Amino acid sequence: MDLKLDPLPNQRLAQAKWAYTTRRIDPDQTFQLLTGTVSPLAGDLLLARVEELGQHRRLELVSSRRATLFEGDEIVIAYGNRYAPDQFEGIVPDHLGPCRLVAAGGVAARLLNRHDRIKSATRITPLGLLTDEEGHRINLSRARLPKADRIVASPLVLVVAGTSMNAGKTSACANLVRGFVRQNIKVAAAKFTGTGAGADYRALVDAGACPVFDFIDAGYVSTYRVNRETLLDIVMTLGHEMAESGADIIIVEVADGLLQRETARLFATLEFTDWIDGVIFAANDALGAQAGISWLNARQLPVFAITGVLTSSPLAKREAEEVCGLPVYHTNALARPSVSSYIYSCLQYRHQQRTASEVVR
Repeated sequence: MDLKLDPLPNQRLAQAKWAYTTRRIDPDQTFQLLTGTVSPLAGDLLLARVEELGQHRRLELVSSRRATLFEGDEIVIAYGNRYAPDQFEGIVPDHLGPCRLVAAGGVAARLLNRHDRIKSATRITPLGLLTDEEGHRINLSRARLPKADRIVASPLVLVVAGTSMNAGKTSACANLVRGFVRQNIKVAAAKFTGTGAGADYRALVDAGACPVFDFIDAGYVSTYRVNRETLLDIVMTLGHEMAESGADIIIVEVADGLLQRETARLFATLEFTDWIDGVIFAANDALGAQAGISWLNARQLPVFAITGVLTSSPLAKREAEEVCGLPVYHTNALARPSVSSYIYSCLQYRHQQRTASEVVR
């Protein structure tokens, strides 16, 4: 194999733009650059050069700030898979050849598909994989939180799911967090699935959740194409950390729509569904809300309310109320004390029911 290791000067790396997906990696350690015939793995860090700007003209940094990209920039990002119906589908390539930046959070992939209304993905040239002093690849899994095999003494757990990407889930989570925090209720929050995105993480932090996690904290750059065991690892690892934080409520966002493969697989995992107390559902329209709620109810998962993009339309909101028989809240209304009090009471009631049934069993 024609592998080659070269030292990487600290000054060069300091001048590079480090993406959000690398946020758990210590940038001050000693790095080397691995080049040659090597197959990347999901989560491997790479140094890349921006060749031609496309859809993503800015990169989310570790701080979540979006930095303007210029052709010729060197960036530190991670290889990963991406599933985004409104943007791109990409997979980890089997070589270090030219590829694409398929997510603003810093994901390198071989492009498979893109939405018709989206520009082509920014072209990048990988300059090599980052390794430590001994030549071992730097992978996100090396800086992950400790694995957990169970969640002890969990507080109330609320999940926000939706019909699709951009249905309003993250906005709903942030407003829910804000509503509870305003009542001095301690909230921990996490995003269990999706692709690493600093804006989503920062929205939960800004709303007042503490602690806040996403799957990167469990060592994964994205959850597209992962198996059930990986999803369970994320649930247990992040769930354990949030339960140990002393939070009164845990809020979890599940990315994309219910029919997306990994989302459906997560909701088919009993360790996850037995852990949660209720769901807030975000939808783009009334028919989507009805279908999603029916899908969740078939799995004995109680839905407390509807929100999302559809609430921008008074007519769509009215349709959803009539057909679903549930409260429909504009996303911003989720931060109101009256709404958060209603949801809190629903969670408490469901939690008591669930706990009682577990004692009987």
